[in-house]
Amino acid sequence: MWTALLDTMLSWFFKTGTLNVTFPDGSTKSYGAGSPEAHVRIKDGRIIRRLVMQPELALGEGYMDGSIEIDDLRGFFKVALPSVVNAERPWFQRPLDATKQTFRKLAQSNNILKARNNVAHHYDLSGELYDLFLDADKQYSCAYFARDDMTLDEAQEAKKHHIAHKLCLKPGMKVLDIGCGWGGMGLTLARDYGAHVVGVTLSKEQHAIAVRRAEEAGLSDKCDFRIQDYRDVTETFDRIVSVGMFEHVGVPYYDEYFGKVKELLSDDGLALIHTIGHVGPPNYSDPWMVKYIFPGGYSPALSEMQASVDHHRLYTQDIEVLRTHYSKTLGMWHDRFMEKADKARELYDEQFVRMWRYYLLCMEAAFMVGNLLVYQVQIGKHLAAAPVTRDYLYPYKGEKAAKSKSGKFVEAAE
Repeated sequence: MWTALLDTMLSWFFKTGTLNVTFPDGSTKSYGAGSPEAHVRIKDGRIIRRLVMQPELALGEGYMDGSIEIDDLRGFFKVALPSVVNAERPWFQRPLDATKQTFRKLAQSNNILKARNNVAHHYDLSGELYDLFLDADKQYSCAYFARDDMTLDEAQEAKKHHIAHKLCLKPGMKVLDIGCGWGGMGLTLARDYGAHVVGVTLSKEQHAIAVRRAEEAGLSDKCDFRIQDYRDVTETFDRIVSVGMFEHVGVPYYDEYFGKVKELLSDDGLALIHTIGHVGPPNYSDPWMVKYIFPGGYSPALSEMQASVDHHRLYTQDIEVLRTHYSKTLGMWHDRFMEKADKARELYDEQFVRMWRYYLLCMEAAFMVGNLLVYQVQIGKHLAAAPVTRDYLYPYKGEKAAKSKSGKFVEAAE
């Protein structure tokens, strides 16, 4: 029965592109038509039932433990995601889908204790792991490819300065960095823009590195990195920036988050929220990603985010949608990671390498298909908190670029 239902499911989803499946008994069947093509081999028949009932979770786990073999993982996602991303589920999966929708907010409940545990699950992994694939500044978020030929390091520098321009900084301004990571954004704002930065994180590993980097750069007097929940911050700030943290807030806490942003922001202040989001109505998170990569994580619909902004009568100054930038970033991360996969095996094991590779390539494809996007939302307490045109975001033309004080790529300031 389960093999028949799997056959029905694959026939339902795959119309464009070809998926060739080899079943445990050695038989092979093709689904869809034309190119691109991908080949999947199901080695253990016990996983078929789970593929029918929980396809995202079972596929990821099957790839991790070897019960499913995929000849070309990147090629597989290029076939699979365009086929399933906007498709309606077959009838036998709809009751489970409805249940997930009903309980999705409960799954995203991130109180302070749970938030700490969720952060530790992902961000307190060995710093050596992230050194394998991130840029020199350890930016673990979408890069900004102002030019197609940019290296990863250049694009990450461009991202930080693009965000800095949106903050309309002046020397001496006090900036709160919510989810400061390893300190790269805060150090850039202090070094190149004269800001005084308070950076908060829940990761002990990230905090230790951020503090050390500030000391090594001679910026300890301008960068105060703390292990602190943003909800416990009490000072007032001219600017607030948050890059890649909002995905961990959880829908039940959106009102609390933007209420806190409003509370901490000066009357003429600006905040810039950089977050992954999804296209379409409110939804639930991929169960494999939640279990193995980002517990409690959720990429919101813009409507969910905007509802809380409006609830607190904050003014949206600007929204920019970065579309395929993250797909390119993730592709570079994957390729760099695989170049040093042997080191990752030494740090962890083969199953971890397969898990991390699956994560990076699945996300690369999701951003390429357009199911996921990156939103940069600029908000303030007053309508005129930011300039009324976007000219200030692009103060350079063509090759008129300058070097920052660190010698790295930066868009030239006026």
